[in-house]
Amino acid sequence: MKKRGSFFERLTGTINVDDDVVEKEENEKDWVEEEREDYQLTVDVYNKPEEVIIHTMVAGVRPEDLDISITREMVVIKGERKEPEDIAKEDYFHKELYWGSFSRTIMLPAEIEVEEADAIENHGLLSITLPKIDKGKQTKLKVKTRS
Repeated sequence: MKKRGSFFERLTGTINVDDDVVEKEENEKDWVEEEREDYQLTVDVYNKPEEVIIHTMVAGVRPEDLDISITREMVVIKGERKEPEDIAKEDYFHKELYWGSFSRTIMLPAEIEVEEADAIENHGLLSITLPKIDKGKQTKLKVKTRS
């Protein structure tokens, strides 16, 4: 019979390692090595008059492990948070942090200038600044003649 988790465990979705050992023996599965889909990164997206800003937490991820793809209408953020290799699984008392690959696709509220986008990571906070396309911008086109 499966033991019902504590209120906190049910509320947060955490796993008590001691309970999991019993469940592992019953189900013969290792919860740490379960195959899982990419974690969906949490983001804040907001509009400014001239730009769209995206904030997300990527603490523990090196900038070279981030892959940010941008089109005029969409941003895709992918990466991987690598688990410390010097800690044995049986040494964990409690484990809540997410380790592994993550991604997020964000549909933008306005078209943006892809070439002028900027991404900065500061103390685990990734800030992506996406300048909006100025649809009222005009330019004069010079007509050339062929000789």
